[in-house]
Parts: sequence; C-alpha cells; structure tokens
Amino acid sequence: MSQALYRKYRPKKLEDVLGQDTNVEILQNAAKSGHLGQAYIFYGARGTGKTTTARLIAKLLNCEKRRSDPAFASLGEPCNECRECLAVDAQNSLDVVEIDAASNRGIDEIRNLKDSIKTSPASGAYKVYIIDEAHMLTGAAFNALLKTLEEPPKHAVIIMATTEFEKLPPTITSRAQRFVFRKQTKAVIMEKLTTIAKAEKIVIDPAALELIAAAAEGSFRDAEALLEQISSVDTGPKGITLDDAERITGRTGLRKVHALAALMLAKDLKGALANLSELNDEGHNLVQFTKDLIHYLRKTLSLSVNPALEATFEKDLTHDEIAAVKKLASGADTATLVKIIKALIRAYAEMRYSPFAIVPLEVMLVEQLSA
Repeated sequence: MSQALYRKYRPKKLEDVLGQDTNVEILQNAAKSGHLGQAYIFYGARGTGKTTTARLIAKLLNCEKRRSDPAFASLGEPCNECRECLAVDAQNSLDVVEIDAASNRGIDEIRNLKDSIKTSPASGAYKVYIIDEAHMLTGAAFNALLKTLEEPPKHAVIIMATTEFEKLPPTITSRAQRFVFRKQTKAVIMEKLTTIAKAEKIVIDPAALELIAAAAEGSFRDAEALLEQISSVDTGPKGITLDDAERITGRTGLRKVHALAALMLAKDLKGALANLSELNDEGHNLVQFTKDLIHYLRKTLSLSVNPALEATFEKDLTHDEIAAVKKLASGADTATLVKIIKALIRAYAEMRYSPFAIVPLEVMLVEQLSA
C-alpha cells in the first residue's frame, strides 16, 4: 500500500514548515540555545502543522547528533539520520507518546500519563507526550493534568494540540507556551502542491491546482488529500484539467464565480438566471458556490472602498484574478454591493437546510436584480 501524500511530504525539519515563520523562528532559536520548553500548546485551524511541529520538537530533543555535536546543535534542526530521528518519523519511538484526546479523554487516561511520565526515557534523552485534540479532555482530566503540567519531570515534555483553544481552561493555558498556527494562503498551498505534483509526476493544469488549494480552505493536509484523490482519475495524456477538479471537488473555479458576479452587478437578471441554471445542470454544489460568491463579492467591495487592500488579496488571488476583481470594483456601486452581499448571506443560510438549494438563490436574484 502506497503512503498517503500528506504523510510522505510531511516536513522533516522546522524550516520545511511553510507559512508559520514566527513559530519556526522562535522554536529554532530555542533549540539553538538549548532552551526548548517543557509544556507547549499549539492551536489553530486543522492541517496547519500543529502535530507535525510537535513531532519535530520530539526529534530536536532526542536527536543523537545534536547531543554529540555542539556545532550541529547550533543549527536548531534535527539530523533526520540518527536512530531517534528515524524512529520519530516512523512513529515507533518508545519515547514519543501520542494521545488522541477525542477517544481518550477521561481522568483514567491522564492518571496513566502521570504514572508513565515518571519513568525514564527508553533510549532518548526525553519522553515527549503529544496530546492531540486536547480540548476534548474532560474537566476532571484537566484537573488531574494541572500539577504534572506545572512541574513535569526534567526528562518529560508535554505538547497539546487543539483546534479550539477557547475550550482549554485558563489554568491549563497559563502553564504552557502558546503558539498559534494560522490558516495558509492559497498561494502558499499552491507552492507546495506544485512541488508535490512535479515529484510525483502528476500532470495537472495550474488552474486545477488553484482550485484544489482554494477547496482546502487553508489546510495543507486537506489540499494534499484532494490532490491524491484527483490524481487517481484516468485523465489521459492531457492530465488533470480544471473541469476534472471541479467535478471531483464539487467546487467551481473563480472564472465561473466571476461570471455570475459580473452579471449580478450589471443587473442582468435573464443572464444571471441562465448562468445559474447552467451551473445547476452541470451538477455543481450551489451551496459551496454561493459561499465562494459571497467571498468574491466581499473582496470586490473591499477593493472598491480601499484599493490598498490589493496587496493583501495577492496572497489568495492570482494577478489575473486581481485584475478581474479590480475591474468589477471600479464599476460597482458600494450600496448595491452591500445589498447584494447581505441578500446572498440570507440565501446561503436558507440553502444549507433546503432540499431545493437552487430556489433561495434564484429568488434572491429576482428580488435584487429586478428592482
């Protein structure tokens, strides 16, 4: 069985962790000076590198070359060649314990952790406990963890990863270093997908890669899983096209979003309804399409009010897409844009729970464009 792409291309060093430059800099400097902490909380959106970074810390702490070579240790990276590094990569290190708090959330599991954390490492210098989905722990489990988190044994490090930081008790968060992992821009995700596609010899249209990056919504793992799924399609010598990506992901490219947005701002009711009917006939996910349309018009509104935001949007849009949004923004009336966006948000809320997803959007078009 072949290895999943998101596991195969998981970062091996801190410098390979994309889009988290501040976190990488802090952790590298701590590793260089030999001052890595004993308790961490990594929080943020899914697929942004929290668990991966936790494993990298485990490698930094136990890397044999770092312990024996001060010059190498000053680089702040693991060697990825010694027995301990390879064991962490293979996820069979006896000194790295990963706990899924979603299914091991009770006080008994934390009591087991408290008992085992007292024992010395099997082969490395440190025992590292990675608690994934930490927000799922019960109140009693958090209380049992407090003392251990405040004064862990010298040979132990505890790293908690969570997507819902606000659910962690203040008594827990105050006892650990906190690092936020932010969602990634489409441009950064596309950069990694392009590298993977070349390495795997996947022939794919750049527009299809762009759609995959957008569909991932800031998650490297989701993007890599989508690329792997789409790469299994028999596409022939031309490779994977934008149409293939749209069909498999259920999302539409920005060119189709732009087409309907332009018709709406031109108040072309007949054209907009015909465009929507065509999208429906092609089997596109209209709920997701409406969400994309809201975000697209939000960018149009923002640029019409503040053109300086173009630099911000360059992280998520290509130069051609920026040009298309600027063209829409230059001829758009601010009041009209606000009305349309508000109406789209209401339609989106109704579409999510309606057995007839197209109807709320059609009604919205008639109400807004026939006025």
